[in-house]
Amino acid sequence: MKLLVTHIGTIAGIVPADRERLAGAEMDRLGRIDDAWLTAEEGRITGFGPRAGQPAADGYTVVDAAGGMLFPSFCDSHTHLVYAGSREQEFLDKIHGLSYEEIARRGGGILNSADRLHDATEEELYAAAMERIREIARKGTGAVEIKSGYGLSTEDELKMLRVIRRIRRTVPLEVRATFLGAHAVARNYLGRQGAYVDLVCEEMLPAVAAEGLADFVDVFCDRGFFTLEETRRILRRGRELGMRAKIHANELDYSGGVQLGVEEGALSVDHLERSGEAEIAALRGSRTMPTLLPGAAFFLGIDYPPARRMIREGLAVALASDYNPGSSPSGDMRMVMALAATQLRMTPTEALHAATLNGAAALGISRDFGSIAVGKVANFFLTRPIPSPEFFTYAYTTPLITRTFLRGEEWNGEPKG
Repeated sequence: MKLLVTHIGTIAGIVPADRERLAGAEMDRLGRIDDAWLTAEEGRITGFGPRAGQPAADGYTVVDAAGGMLFPSFCDSHTHLVYAGSREQEFLDKIHGLSYEEIARRGGGILNSADRLHDATEEELYAAAMERIREIARKGTGAVEIKSGYGLSTEDELKMLRVIRRIRRTVPLEVRATFLGAHAVARNYLGRQGAYVDLVCEEMLPAVAAEGLADFVDVFCDRGFFTLEETRRILRRGRELGMRAKIHANELDYSGGVQLGVEEGALSVDHLERSGEAEIAALRGSRTMPTLLPGAAFFLGIDYPPARRMIREGLAVALASDYNPGSSPSGDMRMVMALAATQLRMTPTEALHAATLNGAAALGISRDFGSIAVGKVANFFLTRPIPSPEFFTYAYTTPLITRTFLRGEEWNGEPKG
């Protein structure tokens, strides 16, 4: 299919194709063209520019943007959107003063989701997850990472990952899968954490690799969860089996997970609510992407990560939703951008780049996704006419997105094939 988008008020998020991430002050520089057009063919962007250079419409499917803006699709690099049921009772527990850790000690949290997932079929999980996929696509997401971690047994972890594989095969979004068997210690291993780590390394990871189900391996390296030594062992075993490292780090305490992630060549370290000079120093000069999840800090009522300091120190920063039933029950990346602006003191332009190109870098896919550039996959969305790119973040609950395009075609939410 050949696509021509005309009458674009502004194309925002133009970054040269050879830039795989933006860092420091360059995150606040918005590449834009006003009164523009864009073309795509066979799913990739073939051209764009000011209206004076617009090609003839012959042979193209023409889309009239009607003066609205065109943005690159979001690349949400951290989600848990395959799950069963919901956890609103824990929402009430938080309102009544219980902490995340107290809820977990009472059998809630991740173990609650694991119980529910065990009882759900693959078909039920797929149907529920597809509703969430359609939701995030309508809200502008075109690439998404999905983690396991609510199985906590070999059989149930594989069940989750097979559902993610099915999603990957049936939607036009770019999907990446992460094995997170070390999300918590399973109920039947409580008090025997070392034995559970053995299970992850010696049974779960080889089974996942045998079916080719995961791109990445992740560990919840934090106070009350997995230690540095356990995390290192799991990451190295995953690497032996072809899975690159990611880490949940420093959500609850200064765990050392950031430094370990850099040492182990992790693609990203995520959360980072507890981060100071040592963490920033470790990240400086590395290729590990600090990925911030302000939706979780907002929902849990905990401190936000120091994004402003990270950017001032020259780091690249990514934003992701952490879409999950317990600590961030939303995949709305506009809300994430708004939280980044209001709570992390990031500018709307910094937030846009963090949610698009740098999010793609946190998935290892920024050569093909995350910005408007010739040759990149044609994932973008259109808005109704708005006064400025900043308005998109400012008016964060106003329904501004009118149409979403994935791989150069408008997607109506139906599975492929």
